[in-house]
Amino acid sequence: MASGKHEEDTVFAPKFSKDGLLTAVVVAEDGAPLMLAHMNEEALNKTLETGEGWFWSRSRGELWHKGATSGNTLTVREIRIDCDQDALWIVASVEGDGAACHTGRRSCFYRIIDAESRTLVFD
Repeated sequence: MASGKHEEDTVFAPKFSKDGLLTAVVVAEDGAPLMLAHMNEEALNKTLETGEGWFWSRSRGELWHKGATSGNTLTVREIRIDCDQDALWIVASVEGDGAACHTGRRSCFYRIIDAESRTLVFD
């Protein structure tokens, strides 16, 4: 399947959803998944300008600076955008005590699904 011109283009042109959001997968420098969040245009611009993670809270309906209350800010090391320019892959280090999750864990992905029993096992 041939790729479209936009997939090889060097123009940064993010495609926000009808809700005005991009999905952002955040991973540590070692590749471990840390969190999944969403960005609107303002959050993306603030992240690019400051080098720290800013996101849009769908549940609260407001912009949030990761770590503003916990001290566990995300220092962005690299941002990649997918071929359709509708999702971001962010490589970041976590400042503070190293917890990216609001539960105090390093990662929001701390539960493993046991496929056979359909139960959750903590990592």
